Amino acid sequence: QVQLVESGGGLVQPGGSLRLSCAASGSIFSVNDMGWYRQAPGKQRELVALIARGNTIYADPVKGRFTIGGDNAKNTVSLQMNSLKPDDTAVYYCYGRFAGMDFWGKGTLVTVSS
Repeated sequence: QVQLVESGGGLVQPGGSLRLSCAASGSIFSVNDMGWYRQAPGKQRELVALIARGNTIYADPVKGRFTIGGDNAKNTVSLQMNSLKPDDTAVYYCYGRFAGMDFWGKGTLVTVSS
């Protein structure tokens, strides 16, 4: 089993910044993908950013504002979020695909409000 633990969520004003971090632990033999999804109230979970086999993918709404970073040696992934908007308010989930299996963190709440 693999455990993913997120940190760094919270309340921020519009235009502000937050940094999310995620650490994976457990039986990790190979890392396929790691990244972030989010789910806003009343909406489906959606991709935010992903590092997939060395390629970086961003959802259109966050391009130019969010930056994903990964460290395969440490099995960590981060998400630097700048110029935050109220529409970014959501629970952010760390995602990892290890040895062909999908794992999720419990989520961290990001609230963008004045």
